[in-house]
Amino acid sequence: MCFPVHWQFFGAVFMASAWEVAENSAWVINRYRTVTMSLDYLGDSVVNAVADVVCCAVGFWASRGMGARASMLLLVAIEVGLLLTTRDNLTLNVLMLLSPIESVKQWQASGR
Repeated sequence: MCFPVHWQFFGAVFMASAWEVAENSAWVINRYRTVTMSLDYLGDSVVNAVADVVCCAVGFWASRGMGARASMLLLVAIEVGLLLTTRDNLTLNVLMLLSPIESVKQWQASGR
């Protein structure tokens, strides 16, 4: 079943917004401080959270224009690029939030 594009867009923006609310909850902020190297993390600013949702919306339309294959290749390229240049990306953030690995935490901290 394929939903009309306007419902797909609504779903993407809704999920991004829900994530921003969850990401800035006291539980996630405290968890992030406890298990990652970001001991002083206070959560996102309102501007950052809104910009994240706007970027999701832009990314939705860009992805539709590029197609699934190009979108996935771009996603992988961005994740690998961030991993190599900043030792931080979405994959590592989710991994460390859900199932922290001490060696990853130490590797990230050694790059600062």
